[in-house]
Amino acid sequence: MILDLPKTTDDILTRDVHLVQSWADLDSLKQNGATTAIVEAEGSYVTDSQGNRLIDGIGGLWCVNVGHKRAEIIDAITEQLNTLDFYSTFYSFTHPSAAALAAKLAELAPGTLNKVHFGNSGSVANETAVRVLHHYYKRLGQPSKRKILSRHGAYHGSTHLAVAMTTPHYSDGWHKAEGIVHHMRKPHYWREGGGMSEAEFTDALLADMKADIESIGAENIACFIGEPIMGAGGVIVPPAGYHKRAAELCAEYEIKVVSDEVVTSFGRLGHFFASKDVFDFQPDIITTAKGLTSGYQPLSATIMSDEIHEVISGPGGVFLHGMTYSGHPAAAAAGLANIALMEREQIPQTVRSTGKHFEATLKGLGDLDIVGEVRGSHFMIGIEFVKDKETKEIFDPALNIGLRVARKAQARGLIARPLGHILILSPTLILTPEQIDTIGAILRESILDVMKEL
Repeated sequence: MILDLPKTTDDILTRDVHLVQSWADLDSLKQNGATTAIVEAEGSYVTDSQGNRLIDGIGGLWCVNVGHKRAEIIDAITEQLNTLDFYSTFYSFTHPSAAALAAKLAELAPGTLNKVHFGNSGSVANETAVRVLHHYYKRLGQPSKRKILSRHGAYHGSTHLAVAMTTPHYSDGWHKAEGIVHHMRKPHYWREGGGMSEAEFTDALLADMKADIESIGAENIACFIGEPIMGAGGVIVPPAGYHKRAAELCAEYEIKVVSDEVVTSFGRLGHFFASKDVFDFQPDIITTAKGLTSGYQPLSATIMSDEIHEVISGPGGVFLHGMTYSGHPAAAAAGLANIALMEREQIPQTVRSTGKHFEATLKGLGDLDIVGEVRGSHFMIGIEFVKDKETKEIFDPALNIGLRVARKAQARGLIARPLGHILILSPTLILTPEQIDTIGAILRESILDVMKEL
């Protein structure tokens, strides 16, 4: 059966008027030329409907870690669908690919994180983590432990509770779970340091966290959720030692730690998981998605400790949570093939060098007058544009500075992601040094073009 798909740009956009895009200024999409139709992909490149070959500088959306059109993953999905197209993991059911992937994740995850619940998005993984902990504390006879510590600048998803854990700027009043989430200070030294040394700033962050815990009452707090590096909140790297000390403080007050590794896992920072290997802390739960299948199928995982599972799996209770497609056979097969490919080609190990080259190349853009800070690590970089480097004043939002640079870059063959006055790069993890140099050159030329216009 051959699908009746539109072939030309006009045909695609004619049908596209019925599609509601995500995280978009929907009014602006009514304008001619506002939408780009991507029709093919291979390696680190995508091709649009006009035939333009573009470097995929955002890796689909933080996710196509091993690159596009990898036959190993496509074949694994096809084989699985030809064997078992679908069965659920509800009640007493399991199937080989979900069981095998859960075992593999338990092998890769740090410490005693040996129990896995599958979902279909990072948002669902984070909601699952909180629901698990609410159930956990209720079974322990501590039903008041429901509140969640998050941070300004966080991004944890778009579903009802996940968006409440997300920074208020992103949620914009949508779908609030009122009263359950407390947002703490953003760990962004460049903007929030206020003349302190980085060590002093870290001390201040932890002092504020302790004060918040004591004000709310540890007996009312279920968990602290945090991304090792904040992603959509602007690629914020916390100061050295922050995560380890925050985890130690939470342990002191018997508060669980959820590490949102939806973006930072599966090689983006040079390891399968960043919490322990990069930031030296042991969470009670890790959530992951995106790079878990490199985007070839929608799949997420909430990986919890043996201790948490022991409580929620005890006699006298039922685990009332799950989605129809939790652990979908084809998605689990994609995850297994993706991990096998990463291990065989040693992609995380390679990222430890190529990712540092990418980081250094983009940080070299800091000599440009409107580049305030280039931050991030390895293949996860944010470029913040400012009107004045000394005062760090940002441009008038109406100028759409990030979008202007992104459009210039796309015209030169690079897709980058604008977020207000910030530009984000999260490419595939298989870039060559030559491709990295090309990205650096395109960004420099694009920023210089916008500077001339300003």
